[in-house]
Amino acid sequence: MEQLEAVNEEPAEVSTEEPPLIAEPVPAEVLKTPMEGLESIPQVPKRVIIVGGGVAGLVAAFELLRQGHEPLILEAQRRVGGRIYTLRDFAPGLYAEAGAMRIPRVHDLTLEYCRLFGLELRPFVMGNPKSLVYLEGQRLTMGEADAEPGRLPFDLAEHELGRTYTEMWDEATREVRELYDRVGEAALSQVIADYDRYSIREFLLMRGFSEGAIELYGVMSFREANLNAAVIEQLREIIGQAFYDMQEVVGGMDRLTDAFYQPLKAYIRFGARAVAFEQGEDSVTVHYTTKSGTFSETGDYAVCTLPFSVLGDLDATPEWSHGKRKAIRELNYNASTKILFQTRTRFWEREDGIVGGTTATDMPIRRMVYPSHSNPDDARGTLLASYTWGQDALRWEAMDPETRIEEALQQVAKIHPEVLDEFEIGTSHAWYEDHYARGAFALFEPGQESLLQADIQRPEGRVYFAGEHCSLWHAWIQGALESGIRAARQIHEAPVPVAAR
Repeated sequence: MEQLEAVNEEPAEVSTEEPPLIAEPVPAEVLKTPMEGLESIPQVPKRVIIVGGGVAGLVAAFELLRQGHEPLILEAQRRVGGRIYTLRDFAPGLYAEAGAMRIPRVHDLTLEYCRLFGLELRPFVMGNPKSLVYLEGQRLTMGEADAEPGRLPFDLAEHELGRTYTEMWDEATREVRELYDRVGEAALSQVIADYDRYSIREFLLMRGFSEGAIELYGVMSFREANLNAAVIEQLREIIGQAFYDMQEVVGGMDRLTDAFYQPLKAYIRFGARAVAFEQGEDSVTVHYTTKSGTFSETGDYAVCTLPFSVLGDLDATPEWSHGKRKAIRELNYNASTKILFQTRTRFWEREDGIVGGTTATDMPIRRMVYPSHSNPDDARGTLLASYTWGQDALRWEAMDPETRIEEALQQVAKIHPEVLDEFEIGTSHAWYEDHYARGAFALFEPGQESLLQADIQRPEGRVYFAGEHCSLWHAWIQGALESGIRAARQIHEAPVPVAAR
């Protein structure tokens, strides 16, 4: 979601080469769903209990309702959106994204729903030569680091000297990208077979990277904490143009989930935490708790959009299949923590001319992300002062919120001393400590795509599954949408239960 960032959220990886062929385009029948809906099938309306009001649950309910079915969303929180979470506890007019914050231009399904709802989009700035690099106390602009890569403090092999990390990555992945260019979509199965078992670190070592070059790549691409993740995750995103021509929703990403919410208001129950699934021959019952007691709702089918990190706490009668239980136990979820500042002025624009882009550091804050647009009518601004993943994120999570702000403030001040005078308030969100998420997004470990994906997606009787973890667009809104539509279509096309005939 995403970025869900994740859903939804990825690093500022920018290639200087021509964008390659898009990997894994959305099937045509899915892509036409926002404008046309699911195919009309005369039938008795089905009652569908949807557990979770994130993007996947919202789109499933939205599309089922359009076909005359009766969805009911059980949402444990007081809001919809899941890991689309726009924070608005700043000065009037200011907001910031705790979760998903950008949409790649190639994520056409997401953009189709933005068009359907009339949402205004604008560019999200990824690469900016005026943004900064701060390593071992040395402060450079990104432009200087790209023009003089030898100034960066990494111990490189002789053949790596004078090269940027993006140049080395492009060379390392050329063989894979050329396969896509030649074969197209059919290349995916070969790429998975060849590389699914390798981590990013192992892949780079195979490609001849020295330890210094791996460190350079990890720090500058913000992946150092995730070098042991499956490289297939990264290959899919880079080859699939996930970082080209980013967009953001004007006014905040929650404008998208609010648009889904409007026609679904009467079909959502807030404060309803699911605790168990119980299936009969022709129905499924979801048991849930609220502050006032324990209740249940019965439908013809159900859609479960809970992250597997949360689903593991729920009971199921009959038990989920062995493969599903294994996937629930083993699927890896990545940590992510964001620390955000409100400042009296956007000093980074005044002092350094920075509008958009990311600063890379070797300090625990890891990276700062600057707003992509300047508001001439308001001097104040919000700054993503620290955006971390994996172990880096868990370090911040272990602190109390006040300490997070204090430590981040002192680290940002080493790069931007002005922040000490300009800082007003701060806030943070750690997705692993979020009881309703327990992680920012699914992130395969080596081998998990081949071992787990089929069981992750597979229905269990009358229960279907959706969410970014059920797609191969981990961490992206696109994945949540695609999986929610898939579940809605499967239920829409399923036989009408005997009891309803």
